Amino acid sequence: MKVAVVGATGLVGTKMLQVLAERNFPVTELIPVASERSVGKEVEFKGKKYKVVSMSDGIAAKPAVAIFSAGGSTSLEWAPKFAEAGIRVIDNSSAWRMDPTKKLVVPEVNASVLTKDDLIIANPNCSTIQMVVALQPLHTKYKIKRIVVSTYQSVTGTGKKAVDQLFNERKGVDGEMAYKYPIDLNVIPQIDVFLDNGYTKEEMKMVKETNKIMQDDSIRVTATTVRIPVVGGHSESVNVEFENDFDLAELKDLLSKAPGIIVQDDPAAQLYPMPLWAHEKDEVFVGRLRRDETQPNTLNMWIVSDNLRKGAATNAVQIAEYLMGKGII
Repeated sequence: MKVAVVGATGLVGTKMLQVLAERNFPVTELIPVASERSVGKEVEFKGKKYKVVSMSDGIAAKPAVAIFSAGGSTSLEWAPKFAEAGIRVIDNSSAWRMDPTKKLVVPEVNASVLTKDDLIIANPNCSTIQMVVALQPLHTKYKIKRIVVSTYQSVTGTGKKAVDQLFNERKGVDGEMAYKYPIDLNVIPQIDVFLDNGYTKEEMKMVKETNKIMQDDSIRVTATTVRIPVVGGHSESVNVEFENDFDLAELKDLLSKAPGIIVQDDPAAQLYPMPLWAHEKDEVFVGRLRRDETQPNTLNMWIVSDNLRKGAATNAVQIAEYLMGKGII
């Protein structure tokens, strides 16, 4: 199967190549695509070198699927051109997520919405992906009424420039700033731009994407998204109110049997999810499970995942795997 990775030289694109190799996706020919300034550079995949080609050459190569991780404006311009050529696009940017004509997919939650007619498929925001993976089995059983989420998001969510800023600050070196403020020894309660309602774009993404993926607009979501000086792995403190009451032991058992989830919840052993454990893993880690004692039918939980893997590359590859399993590609 011919597979194009668009944005192959970037942080997420590089991770896409790694995940495709690790999961033994049946790539017969890799077509690494990037912007004009990267054309001619080489990327490595399964021990072989491949030359980066332009967007037009990527389309001309006629891959079965193109996994995009090249930013919203690039996706808006080029994803339809790939789709017009009959190439199925899985897009990691925010460009198509809230388009009512495009599916927004997390395979463990709503892969069944996909059909052969879906030529452009949106990959959700990293912080939304890990939350809905953990919440879907609970929603099925207890029906979620309201979610209050605060995120603790790593600098890789911003990109290489942010990683460089963090390490430059640690070394006392002046360099390019990805953020307005220092990130080392600091916490920045802003991810993306502020909107008229006082929330950031990232916070509103979590609200709208959760409703769309879980196919339930009655779920009320409110979010505060925060950048912390961690290199990889997003963490989330989530308070969930259900319509129906739950037994905590049953709830833990439900989560431990759900696909893509690892429960780490042993207070006596001080075992709980941390970015350290989630690094280079594809699963979503869940712990600190306890009742909210201030109101009925309400749970507090802590959710951690590798944002470059399940939050981006792995989720996109899993969508491709699902399409392949259904004979769509």
